[in-house]
Amino acid sequence: MTSIAKCSAALFALLCATMPAHAGACADDIAQTQAQLDLAIEKDAGSHGWQPESLGALRSHQPTPRSLAETEGCNGIDFTDALDSLDRARTADRTGDIAACGREVAHARAILR
Repeated sequence: MTSIAKCSAALFALLCATMPAHAGACADDIAQTQAQLDLAIEKDAGSHGWQPESLGALRSHQPTPRSLAETEGCNGIDFTDALDSLDRARTADRTGDIAACGREVAHARAILR
């Protein structure tokens, strides 16, 4: 193996080793914002008093943050928009687009304020 081939192989291995670390740079912000959003959804869900059971509840379907957001965003807060924004942030984080990830996380946080 020539020295150029060895250097190319070493450079390739080094680049591959650093890519996973770069892809998850926004993951902590996403996780923190998701936890804040889940808390806001739960808090809002308990503020409306008793409501009739939905068809999903009668069929024993477990609630998810998205299903609660769709039914509970009554106080002018669009929780589904924040969840969609976090989904886009996760996609941007996986592709390494840190700028888009940061914008989407900031948008979700703005909705929570």
